[in-house]
Amino acid sequence: MSIKIIIENCSGCSLCVKACPFDAIRVMDKKAVIDLNKCNLCGACVPACKLKVILLEKPVTSCALADIKDYKGVWVFIEQKNGKVQSVAYELLGKARQLAQKLDCQVSGVLIGNSLDDQLDELIWCGADNIYLVQAPELANFQDEPYTNILVKLVQKYKPEIFLCGATAIGRSLVSRVAITLRAGLTADCTGLDIDAQKKILLQTRPAFGGNIMATIISPNYRPQMATVRHKVMQPMEPDKKRKGKIIKETFESSVYFSRTKLLDIVEEIESLVNLAEADIIVSGGRGMGGPENFKILEELAHVLGAAVGSSRAAVDAGWMPYSHQVGQTGRTVAPKIYIACGISGQIQHLVGMQSSKIIVAINKDPEAPIFKVATYGIIADLFQIVPALTKKFKEVLRK
Repeated sequence: MSIKIIIENCSGCSLCVKACPFDAIRVMDKKAVIDLNKCNLCGACVPACKLKVILLEKPVTSCALADIKDYKGVWVFIEQKNGKVQSVAYELLGKARQLAQKLDCQVSGVLIGNSLDDQLDELIWCGADNIYLVQAPELANFQDEPYTNILVKLVQKYKPEIFLCGATAIGRSLVSRVAITLRAGLTADCTGLDIDAQKKILLQTRPAFGGNIMATIISPNYRPQMATVRHKVMQPMEPDKKRKGKIIKETFESSVYFSRTKLLDIVEEIESLVNLAEADIIVSGGRGMGGPENFKILEELAHVLGAAVGSSRAAVDAGWMPYSHQVGQTGRTVAPKIYIACGISGQIQHLVGMQSSKIIVAINKDPEAPIFKVATYGIIADLFQIVPALTKKFKEVLRK
């Protein structure tokens, strides 16, 4: 794509300047000038120009409609770590099952690793019709290059119309490489997926412009339609042990498994409390905690409840908590049974990461805090009085 202004016809009215969301246009010497380093070719300036002097040229797609019709099925990348299938894979299989029903097609999982046969049945019980299994000792742990090579070859061979992957550290690194190799569209960090009933294409919804709007994105002309989905956003289906599926084992020549990098070691993060992503109860703190030393009272409450400790971005940016505890758009997405927000105002960026929690308890002395709009229960009070009181009461009740 390219954009240009017919300078001789420009009146310098500055309407395009006001329309540009990226501050990429200036009026200089009574003529509009586009800064191509800032412009992302969104086209917002084109309809704003009354004189029609801004030209946005889009290349003609080279993907033939006949080729698109050859693609069928919904695929899920089954992420495994240290030989154990990760829970995000089951969440995606559940959603894939819903999408496949609307498209009248099958759900397939792609599992890459080594010695994973004991987990295949559960994947089928949880929604997969087929499992494409690639196993080799050199594939036991994730590495970008061989995993990318394998997925590209499988997609080229079997032609799925939709490919889903968890928006995890592994998923984000992997699927972007696959998409660029296949020249496919990719929507990152989706919080919603659906099917357009008429066009039979994937509707991919994600937060945009800092979480201030929810954008629905489509990839109508390229296949597969690819998306990464945040952990804990989708719900896994209940295992059905009567379900039957097909295991399709694939092998490749050794060059496909080659990697220019070498995995030296895997160091697991040592967590004193419960893993944030898997916790049923999370106690989170924000700017209202006042300092890193005050998170100790949240840790005490979390210890009594068997909960994990989370934080807002403000607390992480201030250096009070490690990034691994951050909940929100730029942190982790969680969906615990109970989420206790202490001193968190509730900006949209934080709400995106925890609003799927079944019960939200908000503690904040500001009655106008946005967190109260999504809270199941709200306590307008000083958290430094309420949290220790809750800890003491829970100790008494849970001891009985």
